[in-house]
Amino acid sequence: MSITAPFDNSYARLPRSFYTRQNPVPVRAPQLIAYNESLGALLGLSAATEAERAAVFSGVDLPEGAAPLAQLYAGHQFGSYNPQLGDGRALLLGEVIGSDGRRYDIQLKGSGPTPYSRMGDGRAWLGPVLREYVVSEAMHALGIPTTRALAATLTGEDVIRETVLPGAVLTRVAASHLRVGTFQVFAHRRQIDELRQLTDYAIARHYPQADGPLGLLRAVCAAQAELIAGWMSVGFIHGVMNTDNSAISGETIDYGPCAFIDDYHADTVFSSIDRAGRYAYSNQPHIAVWNMAQLATSLLQQLDDPQAAVAEATQIVHAMPGQTEAAWLRRMGAKIGLTGPTPEDVPLIEGLLTLMQDQGADFTNTFDALARSDARDQFVDRDAFDAWAEGWRARLATEQDPQATMQAASPRVIPRNHRIEEMIQAAVAADYAPFHRLMAALTDPFDTQDTGLMRAPTKDERVAATFCGT
Repeated sequence: MSITAPFDNSYARLPRSFYTRQNPVPVRAPQLIAYNESLGALLGLSAATEAERAAVFSGVDLPEGAAPLAQLYAGHQFGSYNPQLGDGRALLLGEVIGSDGRRYDIQLKGSGPTPYSRMGDGRAWLGPVLREYVVSEAMHALGIPTTRALAATLTGEDVIRETVLPGAVLTRVAASHLRVGTFQVFAHRRQIDELRQLTDYAIARHYPQADGPLGLLRAVCAAQAELIAGWMSVGFIHGVMNTDNSAISGETIDYGPCAFIDDYHADTVFSSIDRAGRYAYSNQPHIAVWNMAQLATSLLQQLDDPQAAVAEATQIVHAMPGQTEAAWLRRMGAKIGLTGPTPEDVPLIEGLLTLMQDQGADFTNTFDALARSDARDQFVDRDAFDAWAEGWRARLATEQDPQATMQAASPRVIPRNHRIEEMIQAAVAADYAPFHRLMAALTDPFDTQDTGLMRAPTKDERVAATFCGT
């Protein structure tokens, strides 16, 4: 008996030009590493043995009602347009309606080559699988929209990258896998019927209140503005904000060379492939706007008179920086104890960030200390902090419970880069204790008691670069 799931596969009912139907390529010896019990219950998945879960979430066994397919999309990669990408190592198993009434995709990553693999092997190795499992679940616990991890499974097969590495499959759950690049591929090909069908589908699935293509653009811009502000508030750097990695649902998707800032610097870059800093921490709000401009260009193609709508589309995209700034102010204001921050509070917030950057203060620990203890200890020049804190304390005089506000906005623990690397190295040696330790702490990031995971890295522990690992 296999796992049962309440599948209702709406994307598979779209025309075949949207995807390629294909089953996963079976693996030799699947072994379950982790399974997200609470998420599985939300999705309505039946109880199953560990072996049954390993078989399904490695692609060896297909649950009844699944309709595996690889989705087609295109995308700008570091600013250069690639006319065809698509799921090169992933398959959408199908969709379910969760117990919360929402529709979810269930996708296997590392399930074998597809027609979109571009000479790749279609597989994943253990490191990126566990990285995405940990970071996506951490983001969910932080309250930031994200894809989620349902399962991680060893394949029993080796994957060749720079060296021989253990293969694995991640089972990912998303509101959908529709990307800016999904619209781009049909717009670029001038497949207007498909573009209109995709737009109607996206509106019905994600933004039923949206009025036509420009209504969809307005809704996606608003969702992306909130998302980017969330990233900035926890020091998260996506690393590869290509348009094919920009989900129209407003979820964080595709955790490749992602990382969290330790010592704060606005222009921090970790991704080994981002040599020019295009996707640096401080550039993320600007790149999100650029991505939305590409979505706007694609959506306009389906209109009978695209030029007549250019001005309105431009206005929608140009409004996004203000939306992001407002969301950023709300989140960052809360991190210094303000329940109703105003634009007049921006210098106070930026003053602290400048102080942190000048003195190399740890991003997460500084805000945690501000909420729970003496943040002076985070700075070398404590007099400089005291000077900033004088104005801060004066501003807090009008707040009722600033400490509670700060504690609710400032996590104690994040998936720090050196801990992720430590976890991966241990897992390659079949030691999953660091993985389970991280997961236990990150489930409750605002109130964890694992002080060891709160500690910033030493000089020898710092991670200077992160990698896609595909």
